[in-house]
Amino acid sequence: MNNLSHHGSCLCGDVQFDVELDLRKASRCNCTLCTKLGVTGSMVKPAAFALRSPVASLSTFTRTPEVATRYFCARCHVYCYGQGHLAELGGDFVSINLGCVDGFDPTAAEFVHWDGRHDNWAAGPRPTPWPVQAAPVAAS
Repeated sequence: MNNLSHHGSCLCGDVQFDVELDLRKASRCNCTLCTKLGVTGSMVKPAAFALRSPVASLSTFTRTPEVATRYFCARCHVYCYGQGHLAELGGDFVSINLGCVDGFDPTAAEFVHWDGRHDNWAAGPRPTPWPVQAAPVAAS
């Protein structure tokens, strides 16, 4: 499945969306939120995403308002997507939780990893995971 339109939803179905993306490309981030949620994601431009549910079906979480707001189903609490802006990622973006996208098969995906834990977006993605914890500081 290449850049096709895919449907996504939360567990209870209150949050529905369509997104155009390549399901063979996935990413993981080591930031605290993504680590705790266990998110496998994909970033798209806002024009590639369409929310099909009323905004009232969503709840939000914003830890870093200058970066992104995360959207969850207000009823079943599944994390569906985030929206934000980072110059290092090309500006405005929507980060899709691929676990919510119909037809996503993690065994068929190629993964890249981001160092969000250290706000190291300029380093770009790499094929191996970034550390979750900072390296210990050597004693002087």
